[in-house]
Amino acid sequence: MPDNGLHIAIIPDGNRRWAKTRTLKPWEGHKVAIENFRTLTDWCREDSRVNTLTVWCFSTENWKRDQKEIDMLMGLLEEYLEKERSTFLENKTRFVHSGRKDRIPASLSALIAEVEEETKDQTEFTLHLAIDYGGKDEIVRALGKTDDKSEDGISAALDHPELSDIDLIIRTSGEHRTSNFFLWQAAYAEWDFIDKFFPDFSVEDLETSVTTFADRTRRFGG
Repeated sequence: MPDNGLHIAIIPDGNRRWAKTRTLKPWEGHKVAIENFRTLTDWCREDSRVNTLTVWCFSTENWKRDQKEIDMLMGLLEEYLEKERSTFLENKTRFVHSGRKDRIPASLSALIAEVEEETKDQTEFTLHLAIDYGGKDEIVRALGKTDDKSEDGISAALDHPELSDIDLIIRTSGEHRTSNFFLWQAAYAEWDFIDKFFPDFSVEDLETSVTTFADRTRRFGG
């Protein structure tokens, strides 16, 4: 385990399918998922093994979805951030965002910037949300920011080079794809593919993943 704690990432897949099995609208699945995400975040914050939690909320490819679903999801994310901003400070949580800010609603983009600024000095736990994020897109943007094309140069130009590389990635819903998720930072991450839809993914499931990860031997190519 890294000295500063684990960096865990979650691809919260299956929200729409969860809703469909209950004859609900897709955004009803996202709404339940955000409540579940809040519970999982609390567990990570309180577990001494975990330092950073990354969650993929919206990918660069998700713009292909129905516009009403997109609008509802963006509204849910904005509502979540507005409700949680004071809690972040109370719980000494730093909030950061990776991805593009120019294509999401201006109100959400502004709120993200405000909460990042408000929490920038918090050090006990980091919540990292990926919104309008794609691994290839991040690398392309990084290459455009720097003339130093070495590994260190590119790494320094990524959205949040100060964050440690991802240790464990959990993907729900039974899908077994990496799907353009933090390609650079996940180069040596361990993966745990879970059959449950994300709204059904529990704290107990998360704890099992983290505990099982601790028993793995990581060789980093050696």
